[in-house]
Amino acid sequence: MNSTPHPSNWQRGFWCLMGTQFQGAFSDNVLKQLVIFLVMAQHLPKARLDSLVSDAGTFFAVPFLLFSMFGGWMADRFSKRHVMIGVKTMEIGIMVFATFALASRNLNLQLASICLMGVHSAFFAASKYGSLPEVVPPEKLSWANGIIEMLTFLAAILGTLAAGWLAVGFADKPAWPGVILLTLAIIGWIMSRGITRIPAASPEKPLRINFLGDLWREFKWMKTDRDLWRANLGNTGFFFIAILIQMNLLLYAEQVLHVDPLGNSALQVALAVGMAAGSILAGKLSGDHVEYGLIPLGAFLMAAMGYVLGIEGVSKLTFTICLAFLGIGGGLFIVPLAAVLQHRPPADRKGAVQGAASWLSWVGISAAALLQKELNIRLQWTPGQIFWFCAACAVVAGVYVTMSRPNALPALLKRWMHGKVDIGHG
Repeated sequence: MNSTPHPSNWQRGFWCLMGTQFQGAFSDNVLKQLVIFLVMAQHLPKARLDSLVSDAGTFFAVPFLLFSMFGGWMADRFSKRHVMIGVKTMEIGIMVFATFALASRNLNLQLASICLMGVHSAFFAASKYGSLPEVVPPEKLSWANGIIEMLTFLAAILGTLAAGWLAVGFADKPAWPGVILLTLAIIGWIMSRGITRIPAASPEKPLRINFLGDLWREFKWMKTDRDLWRANLGNTGFFFIAILIQMNLLLYAEQVLHVDPLGNSALQVALAVGMAAGSILAGKLSGDHVEYGLIPLGAFLMAAMGYVLGIEGVSKLTFTICLAFLGIGGGLFIVPLAAVLQHRPPADRKGAVQGAASWLSWVGISAAALLQKELNIRLQWTPGQIFWFCAACAVVAGVYVTMSRPNALPALLKRWMHGKVDIGHG
């Protein structure tokens, strides 16, 4: 595949990209979880609470459906570095608005700030992922994906913890969390300026206003590459399951375990710690290639842990441990898929492919938010039953990958038994 030559000192630009990504993901999680915790503190009726948790996820997801392809076009049309710097500038303005929304205690404005951060992330995603093959040498791509996914989930860990702490510690001073997030946005902008200079991959690429037509063209092109298209489907399925689990976990902690925001955050942290560990493990196990055998292994681990989470009366310790192992399965599942999405497209299409993949993943996230509301409110499913549903979805994903690549998992297990797995050196 065509790619930009990599400078010998690529590490500096790569770590600036990682720092920028970490700050953005951290701030996303803090703002979204903080608003949810502030809503929970109002002790609303169960149906209203279930609805608002779903709405918070939907408000963050809708911008991705509307703007992912535009973000992909920008990533190809302009330097991805310039796009990311521009998006971080935009984040500073968003956090000024979020500070006002938090200070005013206006729920509608707070949901609007979540939506604006969704717009920010939709523009950022394609350039962030599309730039990796241009920033790191090809043999480091799987390792770099493990790092970026690990940092994303680490940001979720710390962001969720910080949101719980801010919700409790600044309950009477809601403007202060906004000021902290504004300061972090400025730090993110400074770090973004250290990202490797990348020339525009397709400077003559026209802007198509009809993003659905553009999507259709990208989907048709991606279907010509079987592995690329399957990676798109797997990526979408992963985010559907992951977000449904995360939203269900929020309600489980509130309604079954009856914990405060800090206790709720601790459970979210267990899940995210597992995700981070699974991601870095997948990057190490993949070495200098894409390890397809990790995908069904991760899916079946997610399914097994999801089944245990749904058992009524399971102890909190067992529940927390299973959450962490479910996260490990998620990391093993998503990292090889992310590497395929970045490696296989040619240089002048990487942004568009990332935009289309991002759009599909947010279809999965939106579907999870809508389904969560239906299962909780209309069908009256218990949180345990929803965990079992997620486990069943993971089984379907694992079986599909196993059938489509029947030799991948046996080959990986055979290498493990003979001690020939390449764990790389990152």
